[in-house]
Amino acid sequence: MRAFIFVLTLVLVPAVAGAQTFVSKVSPHDVATTMDRLQAAVEGAGATVFARIDHAAGAANVGQDLAPNQLLIFGNPKLGTPMMQSAPTMGLDLPLKVQVYRGEDGKTRVFYRKMDAVAADHGASSPALMKAAGALDKLTGKAIAAE
Repeated sequence: MRAFIFVLTLVLVPAVAGAQTFVSKVSPHDVATTMDRLQAAVEGAGATVFARIDHAAGAANVGQDLAPNQLLIFGNPKLGTPMMQSAPTMGLDLPLKVQVYRGEDGKTRVFYRKMDAVAADHGASSPALMKAAGALDKLTGKAIAAE
């Protein structure tokens, strides 16, 4: 019985912990439209878009299929700099990244890491972390708004 509980713990704890480190939202729009709306919201907020990566296009370039899947990389040095001053390794997770993809269920999903999980990974503490968390929620909320 102890062995069963041990194995069950090994399987369930990482799955639950992993689920708590990400935010996943469903969008009523397709991937491209959701990403366009997200990019517009980011730029409208005065942040810089560094890259927009179309993973499905990359897969097609090597003759493979991938459901629509895009990544937006963006940031604001006014928020990012204090976070990296708190923990220089935050540069691994900055600038911010939001992925928009079509799930197996056909729904468009907006996916990003929770800032408190990022902070914990790096041992960071900065008021800018909470601002970034709020900004991510607000920006992705605009991207998935019905209209």
